[in-house]
Amino acid sequence: MADLPLYLLLFPLLIILPFLYFRRSSSRGGSRLPPSPWALPVIGHVHHLALAGAGAVPHYRVMRDLARRHGPLMLLRLGEVPVVVASSAEAAREIMRTHDVAFASRPHTPTAKILLGEGRSYGILFAPYGEEWRQLRRICAAELFSSRRVRSFRALREEEARRLVRSVAASRQAVNLNRVVSAYVSDASVRAIIGSRFKDRETFQRLLDRRLKIVPGQSLPDLFPSSRLAMMLSSMPRTMRHEHDSMMAFIDTIIQQHQADKSVAGDDEDLLDVLLRIQREDTLDPPLTTDNIKAVIIDIFGGSSETTATTILWIMAELMRNPRVMRKAQDEVRRVLDGQKTITEENLGDLHYLGLIIKEALRLHTPVPMLMPRECGNPCQVLGFDVPVGAMVLVNAWAIGRDPAYWDASEEFMPERFEACNVDFKGADFQFVPFGAGRRMCPGIGFGLANMVLPLASLLYYFDWALPDGMEPGELDMTEALGVTTRRRSDLLLVPTVRMPFTVE
Repeated sequence: MADLPLYLLLFPLLIILPFLYFRRSSSRGGSRLPPSPWALPVIGHVHHLALAGAGAVPHYRVMRDLARRHGPLMLLRLGEVPVVVASSAEAAREIMRTHDVAFASRPHTPTAKILLGEGRSYGILFAPYGEEWRQLRRICAAELFSSRRVRSFRALREEEARRLVRSVAASRQAVNLNRVVSAYVSDASVRAIIGSRFKDRETFQRLLDRRLKIVPGQSLPDLFPSSRLAMMLSSMPRTMRHEHDSMMAFIDTIIQQHQADKSVAGDDEDLLDVLLRIQREDTLDPPLTTDNIKAVIIDIFGGSSETTATTILWIMAELMRNPRVMRKAQDEVRRVLDGQKTITEENLGDLHYLGLIIKEALRLHTPVPMLMPRECGNPCQVLGFDVPVGAMVLVNAWAIGRDPAYWDASEEFMPERFEACNVDFKGADFQFVPFGAGRRMCPGIGFGLANMVLPLASLLYYFDWALPDGMEPGELDMTEALGVTTRRRSDLLLVPTVRMPFTVE
């Protein structure tokens, strides 16, 4: 809970918000609503998420456990907000394919409205379904994340990977992989977006981190959006307005500096160049505003850097927990890249087993476990149940990826499971949807994966790795932190030993 732990809110809410309570019968009006756990007056099912609010158990684990008892499609009432949670591949398919248009928009909670600002100029993630979103999606597909554009940033990714290797090699003790991997991903992403590194990367990362730690729908105003009292009691509006203003000011400075530095045009376009060019051409209706551009930059940086860094760290942690997989991965990398002092992306096409490892990490540690929330815009049925119009709809991709109905030994890290199966994460296989599916599927998959393969290959090729202080593989902490993404709760500290020579440039 952003304001107070959920369990501390239970008693006060029963006293100060009773006028908000009204019973919603599951059979009212002849509709057949999805099953629900038992509810309390006023707060509804909030108490079931008390452990998540206290930071003890991530919300997607709580949702998975509730679904095991109440079914793959479940209706919760969080305060006065109806939330439908899908926890099976069949339910996900109906939401993201069969009724994709009905669920193509985003809910705009009080928190989201503050984060987006008063002007409501959207980026690609939060834009409601409509012409503005379609335009942004076309720009992403044709301009920002096309294969040609992603390839154009190859040289800078290779340069940042070399900096990563030098940084690790210079250490004389355990390396905090969280820091060096986050630095690599941040710099590689930022250079693709604005053509150079941030002069104050740490400030921007702190601003982004604070946004990512907020679980949507769990602030007091989000639970009771119609209540002025909830808004007055909550510290969230003031905090989020400050966060929004700080982020927009930071991005505005970056754009101004970028335009000054680009007064003499260069040959290569970065992603900000592309957006500014489209704005100057002025051929879109509605037009692409500067606030749109700021929001898209935040979406790209947040989506690409956070999910990529999180996945790389989980992969390295799983390899340390599974020495057999580590040996097999390093054997492949060193065989394919044998004798090379500098790794380039053109050498990585034959790393088949590394690709399986990435798939398995995305299955077991889905970067955005509940995906981005959707909103039911039209009456429809999912698994034979009526979904209330206006309800927030969540797909628990993390739970689906670990469901024993679809995966043998579902809690084990076994890359070989993908060896003989064609299941992929491109939106056609609903038992494996780490990036979503349908219209609102993540548009930057290729951009994120390009930032992932090269650093992983570099870390496995140049170094052997050990846990610090004689720690055994089974002792490594694999606990997740509470937040929008599946970050590790503790930093990953590993001891590197240089095994392959490399070129210092």
